[in-house]
Amino acid sequence: MERTQAGESVLSRAVRIIEAFAPGEDWLTVTELAARTGLPLPTVSRMVSELALHGWLERDAARRVRLGVRLWEVSVRSSPALGLREAAMPVLEDLHAQIRQHAQLGVLRGNEVLFLERLSAPRAVVNYTRIAGRLSLHASSAGLVLLAHAEPDLQERILAAPLKAYTPATPTDEGQLRRILATIRQTGSVHCPGYLHPDVAGVAAPVMRGREAVAALSVVVPNAPEARGYEPLLRMAAAAVSRRLDGGTTFTQ
Repeated sequence: MERTQAGESVLSRAVRIIEAFAPGEDWLTVTELAARTGLPLPTVSRMVSELALHGWLERDAARRVRLGVRLWEVSVRSSPALGLREAAMPVLEDLHAQIRQHAQLGVLRGNEVLFLERLSAPRAVVNYTRIAGRLSLHASSAGLVLLAHAEPDLQERILAAPLKAYTPATPTDEGQLRRILATIRQTGSVHCPGYLHPDVAGVAAPVMRGREAVAALSVVVPNAPEARGYEPLLRMAAAAVSRRLDGGTTFTQ
């Protein structure tokens, strides 16, 4: 593979440019891309032109840049998570019809939960989740469910790290988090009142394949006493997705 004078491959630089776009962000200038990637402006300009030629990036009349449709096309048709999403969608749609707020599907990626799908309703409560967006494991219902079933070394790294408090209710104390994770493993679900926003509660349950939690089903609803009552519904929905996966739908982490 061709390498630059600094030893970094051309492919690595292209990845840095593509990953410079934040979730939900649209157009950026070449100057902004150069600042974010730390690459020389002429290098970024040249690589943007090449990536745009192949459809991975797009340019508007003002020469601003955004991610191209071709990038989405290739990622969707070849994603290993496609089978999981296909297995979960019928259940997620039923869940959304009953909740009439936000229903979503997330997977563990690194130290965060990555959301593959989100269904929302008009006038639903505030929600920080985006499709292909990420949230902290300790503060989100989907994240806590995945963390509860994660490898012990990941759990210990998260518990030992400084954790951000999004609201006064966000669990950041190691002992408190250990109790929450133990309760999730015992009950099969979690209720998170006001962890990410004071007016919002998250409820989630794990999608299991054998003993492995391959995903989390979650809902985001108003932070009210009745929110805890959604836990049995989430457990049943997650179990339904688990059965669909066991029925032969292919999914690779």
